[in-house]
Amino acid sequence: MGQRGSANHQLSRRLLAEFVGTALLVTVVVGSGIAAAQLSPHDAGLQLLENSIATALGLTVLILLFGPVSGAHFNPVVSLVDWRLGRPSTGISGTNALAYPVVQIVGGIAGALLANMMFDRQVLEIATKHRLTTGHLLGEVVATAGLIALIFALARTGRAGLSAAAVGAYIGAAYWFTSSTSFANPALTVGRMFSDTFPGIAPAPAPGFIVAQIVGGLLGLALVVTLYPDAARSTEDVVVPHHPQNIGD
Repeated sequence: MGQRGSANHQLSRRLLAEFVGTALLVTVVVGSGIAAAQLSPHDAGLQLLENSIATALGLTVLILLFGPVSGAHFNPVVSLVDWRLGRPSTGISGTNALAYPVVQIVGGIAGALLANMMFDRQVLEIATKHRLTTGHLLGEVVATAGLIALIFALARTGRAGLSAAAVGAYIGAAYWFTSSTSFANPALTVGRMFSDTFPGIAPAPAPGFIVAQIVGGLLGLALVVTLYPDAARSTEDVVVPHHPQNIGD
């Protein structure tokens, strides 16, 4: 009974970390996008620069803050790929693989609402910005494949401790080299539907983005397994090492 209670407590802490972390990630993305549009209303390039810098730095900080508890996935594709690899020592359990995406998506919506409130906008908005083109979908495949390949290559080569800086840098760069500005995250995509602002995305193209992200995740996974076929036994936790049982109950 005591072990079960401890396990439930650890799961609750992991889910809280994923919820709050994903919410704050979306708040960073949406909030900095709103601020950028207000500060640089006539320069789209400067808006994107401001948005990308804030996102890269914010994501790095959030991984450092919540990573020791939950791994700082903040992304259903990351969680599902981690489970799919089936690593008995470090892969997340089936329970986490089901629960993580739920709290991440709910957190993403909450984060958008929080950003709306901070900038005195209507709390509940539905975005009207359409982004659905073949180029955008290809951009999401590329962005997500690169993200998954980076995260799991670092984990499989004993360098997971570098993930905070590396993932932040990758997302910051992917804002610029992908046509979609690198959502690369279904929870982020859903959350951005709820803010009719510069970083928003209308509901109609969102499912296409999510499908492209899943395809990209599978391609990234295939690339990592091909490049590092014998590294599974030495794999570290994803995204960063996390052992909540050692933090205190």
